[in-house]
Amino acid sequence: MRGALLHAVGDELDIRDDFTLTPVGPGDVRVRVKATGVCHSDLSVLTGVIPQPLPIIPGHEGAGEVVEVGDGVTTVRPGDHVIINWTPACGDCPHCVGGQPNLCTTYMAKSFSEPRFRFDGQTPAFGMAGCGTWAEEIIVPWQGAIKVDPDVPYEAAALIGCGITTGVGAVLNTAKVRPGATVAVVGCGGVGLSVIQGARISGAATILAIDPVESKHALAKKVGATHACTPDQLPDAVATLTGGMGFDHGFEVVGKSAAIMTAWRATRRGGDVVIVGAGAADDTVPLNAFSLLFEGKNILSSLYGGADVRRDFPRFVNLYKAGMLDLDSLISSRIGLGDLNEAVEALRGGEVLRQIVLFD
Repeated sequence: MRGALLHAVGDELDIRDDFTLTPVGPGDVRVRVKATGVCHSDLSVLTGVIPQPLPIIPGHEGAGEVVEVGDGVTTVRPGDHVIINWTPACGDCPHCVGGQPNLCTTYMAKSFSEPRFRFDGQTPAFGMAGCGTWAEEIIVPWQGAIKVDPDVPYEAAALIGCGITTGVGAVLNTAKVRPGATVAVVGCGGVGLSVIQGARISGAATILAIDPVESKHALAKKVGATHACTPDQLPDAVATLTGGMGFDHGFEVVGKSAAIMTAWRATRRGGDVVIVGAGAADDTVPLNAFSLLFEGKNILSSLYGGADVRRDFPRFVNLYKAGMLDLDSLISSRIGLGDLNEAVEALRGGEVLRQIVLFD
């Protein structure tokens, strides 16, 4: 089968057609990928910001059709349409039992030691986060394949698998934004626009989109932002929109310390600063101890939107079907597997939102 392989950090992707999969074992599900997104987290794997074992097939935001299930799998069967969950919850660890399945690392840890792909004969290759959706087929644990209504287009289902859940979930689950609240969102990429939509769905009265690329402002307003500005225009926006007080919630959706500080400055005293972007381990946030205490701001981490995907994937599907989630506007282009190197370069440029790979 075809797939895109990263041999070493910084390399171009090796698009090849000789991949095979390890056998389906008990509790496993084999999925034929129908659509997968080109997410900024994929770029972070290619550049080494997010450490992963090598060689690796990137891709974690996907949807497809079940081809085969292993012994003991009862949640899906061949022919079912599924969304890939890149953080499968084991159900037994302290995080799962404590109601935080998005923090479960049981299967994530296994993905560093159990390569599911083979190429060039029997050379092993890993899948990003245990997935590797930049290949025609993948094997995931049954918790990583969540059944979805077959009338949902695969490209929409793929977006729900990461970008939508990460962004909308950060609003609904992590920040718990209330009607009438004021919200600032730093970064208007695919996840940032999902945060904006989550704020709109929550009934936020004022939603400020902050991005240095002014061409992104119009789309931010289309999906729910009431106002937009560049980072250097933020002081004026805070003065005009909040009377200088700051916003109730400031979402950082870039993965950079500078963006976190922009969200910090946008947030009022006692408000929530919500970290959504995946940053580098050596990128330090310059906050002083005095401000941390006396400004009373809450710093909230929102990994995968604080989601329980068994609850949230169907919820987001229903919002999409009701016309409350605009997924079509988030898609910049639909491409083929062979276009992935060009898609990665476009993502580096910062102008695109979600490029979706559609498989035959």
